[in-house]
This record gives sequence, C-alpha cells and structure tokens, in this order.
Amino acid sequence: MGASALPVIAFTLLWGIVLFLGVALPLFVPKGPNRGILQVLLVLTGFTCWLFWLCCYMAQMNPLIGPKLDNVTILVMAREWGNPISD
Repeated sequence: MGASALPVIAFTLLWGIVLFLGVALPLFVPKGPNRGILQVLLVLTGFTCWLFWLCCYMAQMNPLIGPKLDNVTILVMAREWGNPISD
C-alpha cells in the first residue's frame, strides 16, 4: 500500500482555496476592527485542517501493528503472568 498523489493534490487544493479566501475575501470587506482577526482565523483554519488531514493520511501508510508472537511465546507469557492456557 503506497501513498496516492490524487488525494494529496485534491485536499491540498481544497484547503488552498480556504487559505486563499482567508487572504483575498476580507480584502473586499469594508475595513473594520475584526478584519485582521478574520484573515488570521481563515488562514490558520485552512493550514491546520490541511496539516491534520495530511498527518492522518500519512499515518495510514505505516500503521502501528503489534508484534507477532509465536505460540510458544504466548504460552510462556500466559504461564509466567499467572493466566495458564489449557492445551
């Protein structure tokens, strides 16, 4: 299983649009006390959502799977930990 470029490009474009709107859209809004806050809010929202999605997507490329133990190892562990398994 490998990373596909299509989802990375698609979601980068999606959140790039949010970033663009965060910078461009408030330029057409009349000046007010909250204009800068709105721009920062939209830019940070777009960037953090994209970064969160990218981390989740990349984490699936190398999932954390537990160790694979032999049957003998499992039986020894069960005996030593006081939970004997009957054969």
